[in-house]
Amino acid sequence: MNIFDKDFIDKLFAGAVESPRLRQNYDLRNSANDTSQRMLNALMPGTEVPIHQHTETAETVICLCGKIEEILYERQEVATDDGTIEVKFKETARYILCPAQEAYGMQIPIGVWHTVYVIEPSVIFEAKDGAYVPVK
Repeated sequence: MNIFDKDFIDKLFAGAVESPRLRQNYDLRNSANDTSQRMLNALMPGTEVPIHQHTETAETVICLCGKIEEILYERQEVATDDGTIEVKFKETARYILCPAQEAYGMQIPIGVWHTVYVIEPSVIFEAKDGAYVPVK
């Protein structure tokens, strides 16, 4: 059993500060065979999360502490002068998640392109359907 108290959160933040990616996650799955993904993620300002989407599941994000901005995009393919196709992302919405502002979380629909901008050190709970598959 784990209790997610101030000491636990402080340790997550310490790991995020030491990480080259400026983030540290804590896996909440029971095993690698779980059919859902659940984690706490400590995020520091300056961390970069590439614009991405989840094609098989929605993603639930709850901000436990701190302040982040979820940014949603529409993917566009644009023809260039030389005939190639360039992929661009058009921002469609921004949502502040901050428990001090009574904005606790959101569900990002299946297939929506998104990223997160960290305004102040934050810990979020993330949940998605489907087993974890590492990006190669």
